[in-house]
Amino acid sequence: MSDTPEQILWKGSPSAAQDFWLNLSCLLVLPIPWALWRWWHRSSHRIEITTERVRVTQGIFTKRTDELELYRVRDMTFLQPFILGVCGRGDLQLDTDDVTTPVVLLPCIPADPSLRDQLRKAVESCRDRKRTRVSEFGGTVGHDHDPAHPGS
Repeated sequence: MSDTPEQILWKGSPSAAQDFWLNLSCLLVLPIPWALWRWWHRSSHRIEITTERVRVTQGIFTKRTDELELYRVRDMTFLQPFILGVCGRGDLQLDTDDVTTPVVLLPCIPADPSLRDQLRKAVESCRDRKRTRVSEFGGTVGHDHDPAHPGS
């Protein structure tokens, strides 16, 4: 158990920049209600990155919250298409050893290198606290805390 309380590293919603081409086409072709629906959908998509986990909540009428424990993160990739780069945003892809969610995409978050560095340090800290390490052959080993892995 950690003595340090869980802290929020970043909290927010994906930027409207991810819908740049859709919004532009709404001005030219598609009806405005479609753009409003996308805005509502995007604003209901909440991402919270803490020192312990990543929490993603989605849904307008029915909410779904997925949580990923940071010690399960194997690798991070930051993708920055041109339009998102102009807006100072990008997509953070987390490759994990979680069976149900092997890839977690955090769309259109700030392109702040210090945020990614804080996340990387939090991942390492979680692994140290839980005494786990990532195997190059797949998976996390050394689950001292996990009852599903007795004797490890």
